[in-house]
Amino acid sequence: MTSERINPPTLSPATGFSHAVVATGSRLVFLAGQTALDENGKVVGDSLAEQFERALTNLLTALRTAGGTPADLARVTVYATDVADYRAHAPELGRVWRDLAGRDYPAMAVVGITRLWDEQALVELDGFAVLA
Repeated sequence: MTSERINPPTLSPATGFSHAVVATGSRLVFLAGQTALDENGKVVGDSLAEQFERALTNLLTALRTAGGTPADLARVTVYATDVADYRAHAPELGRVWRDLAGRDYPAMAVVGITRLWDEQALVELDGFAVLA
């Protein structure tokens, strides 16, 4: 994939995301929502940061199994049950992202929701990638 991260100077600074991603490739990978489920289907992690790390790991595992890398991500949506908690932990969540996915940020959004499928889940990530 070739991708160009677009962050116009007339928009607010993009911190931890890109305003737009122009991606060129031949395969699209649509990634299902991933929470902090372990291999037995149990939600693991008590804190938002622990669950975010597991959910991102699960998302990246699905992506890698499909033949992609974190740099191939064009779009990720984060669903959080507590946006204020997400904002309060944003620096820590950013470190988790950089450790697992690097500094090539996709277009992203954080959406506040009432609850997730698994009631213990605090966060879910989905997205899509464009592979060469």
